[in-house]
Amino acid sequence: MTSSATATILVVEDEATLRESLRYTLTRQGYHVLTAADGLSALESARAHRPDLVILDLILPGMDGLEVCRLLRRESSVPILILTARDEEVDRVIGLEMGADDYVTKPFSMRELVARVKALLRRAAMAPKEPPRFLRSGDLLLDLEGRKAMKGDQPLPLKPKEFDLLAYLMAHKGKAFSREHLLQEVWGYTYTGEGRTVDVHIRWLREKIEKDPANPARIVTVRGVGYRFEG
Repeated sequence: MTSSATATILVVEDEATLRESLRYTLTRQGYHVLTAADGLSALESARAHRPDLVILDLILPGMDGLEVCRLLRRESSVPILILTARDEEVDRVIGLEMGADDYVTKPFSMRELVARVKALLRRAAMAPKEPPRFLRSGDLLLDLEGRKAMKGDQPLPLKPKEFDLLAYLMAHKGKAFSREHLLQEVWGYTYTGEGRTVDVHIRWLREKIEKDPANPARIVTVRGVGYRFEG
């Protein structure tokens, strides 16, 4: 979690005037602000930029805010502040049950909203850091607790060490690792001349997750080093 002065906030609001007012106010407070006008764009932005907090209107075109809240909470622990109208008590309760952390009722003062944003960011910064349950990259989703993998909407059958290796690489996206390092971290023993074990598992993974296993775009070979997972 970044400090509040540099935190990234995603504002999801379909009303252009309010969305711009929120962006302007929060930017003046020193936050980096992203915006989205619908639920699908909100999910795409959250997955791409991993904001420190989401301000989420419940009434959105297409995918509504409740569904966005449910999906965000399934994938991350990002604080979610929902915006509701006075007559949306039921939706407000459902939103909190789905994992939202707080709510503000429209119409609201910007001063109140900023105070709640600061409180949520402070709370998140002080919370014990828990390892993520899910890892996502494009259409790949790993459920670490359930040890389940999905590619799009289809289950991805992975052997135990395939799962462990893919999880390790995805958790360290963009970093190159030697075969020796992967053997020690994933298999749990030091390198004893068995680097081919890693190569074989990498080949199996590529056959399952790459569009073209012969020209991999996700698990790439780093010459002289080993392998790297690209987002």
